[in-house]
Amino acid sequence: MTTQAAHQGLLRFITAGSVDDGKSTLIGRLLYDSKAVLSDQLTALANAKNKRTAGEQIDFSLLTDGLEAEREQGITIDVAYRYFSTARRKFIIADTPGHEQYTRNMVTGASTAHAAIVLIDATRVTVADGRAQLLAQTKRHTAIVKLLELQHVIVAVNKMDLVDYSEQRFNEIRAAYAELASQLGLKDVRYVPVSALRGDNIVHASEAMPWYQGEPLLPLLEALPVEEVAPQGEAALRFPVQLVIRQDGAQSDDFRGYAGRVEAGTVRVGQAVRVLPANREAVVAEVLTPNGAAEEASAGETITIRLAEDVDVSRGDMFVAAAAETEQALPAKKLQADLCWFDDAALNTARKYVLKHTTASVFARVSSVDRVLDVHTLSHETGRHDIRLNDIGSVQITLQKPVVCDVYSDNPATGAFVLIDEATNHTVAAGMIRAYS
Repeated sequence: MTTQAAHQGLLRFITAGSVDDGKSTLIGRLLYDSKAVLSDQLTALANAKNKRTAGEQIDFSLLTDGLEAEREQGITIDVAYRYFSTARRKFIIADTPGHEQYTRNMVTGASTAHAAIVLIDATRVTVADGRAQLLAQTKRHTAIVKLLELQHVIVAVNKMDLVDYSEQRFNEIRAAYAELASQLGLKDVRYVPVSALRGDNIVHASEAMPWYQGEPLLPLLEALPVEEVAPQGEAALRFPVQLVIRQDGAQSDDFRGYAGRVEAGTVRVGQAVRVLPANREAVVAEVLTPNGAAEEASAGETITIRLAEDVDVSRGDMFVAAAAETEQALPAKKLQADLCWFDDAALNTARKYVLKHTTASVFARVSSVDRVLDVHTLSHETGRHDIRLNDIGSVQITLQKPVVCDVYSDNPATGAFVLIDEATNHTVAAGMIRAYS
């Protein structure tokens, strides 16, 4: 085994698709065949009261469906995270719900993923005149995968054992999904015929499908190249202030620090930074990490910064580099964004919402709805003034106070937000910023 093969890094991926496509079963089979399930867990699964398999056959879906309601109803409700590793890579799996009612949970799981496995039940796809018709929820989840700009998509055509391992059925579904991917602009899409229950093409190649010459699912996942979504040290500094730490003492040991996580770039002792949106400059006097003082900290690290000057800094402010090349980091009061709507109550453009962006919370109003995606036809409806449950729409947002943001494709951490209904405290939408001014 080469050094490169032994150190592929961490891959986060989700399972997506319609309800009953077999997402939980596939993950359970993946964990089982990769020897990531302990013997006592197997014993508990074999004796589980809610298992839906005959005899001693294991119901693999129970490995991820941990809630009692999930086991009773045979559906996934919440996002279940599972961790396992092989000789080549470490994995974090998010098993997300397929039911339309829980689309918001799928968005939560996908927001931190590198890749998505989109499952399609080969028995539920209807074929007319040689053209396969994908389910609406499969289209909706694929559209969300595109909105969140996941790097890779693997289409697992499941339950091939129930269609006699038909190469024709697999090709019909692959052609239908390829058309969907083309319409949405997905680029890196791979296709694997599988049977999650029987283990065909999950870890090892299936003898029942000799016509498939590609790799099984796990080797595909092990080999996926991953470019870290979070900007690295050479990117422009973004440090949202989470907490102001003040220790009152004698003048000689008085302490004021600003805690948070570096979302992009690098911050160094002696560096000049600008505090936005107030636009005040100061010099970094000290960088404190959980392991003590350091000379610098980079994206992903949680730190406390102490400044040489006393400036007015509050939770929700953003530290950026004071250098001239970062002047594009300007506070914005108008956003153009894509929304995925989560709430039973439709968007009301006449009312205000709370927009939560990094550590800042500001009042916001959706000033206009530009278009709403029709997941059945993949066309955009214009002229609508509301967005309803599970809709995906493009909107214009006006903020009461400015925020310091980036376009989502440049930095997901500072390019994403949620909308909160102030009256109910419900998170009503997740948004991705496409432009700002």
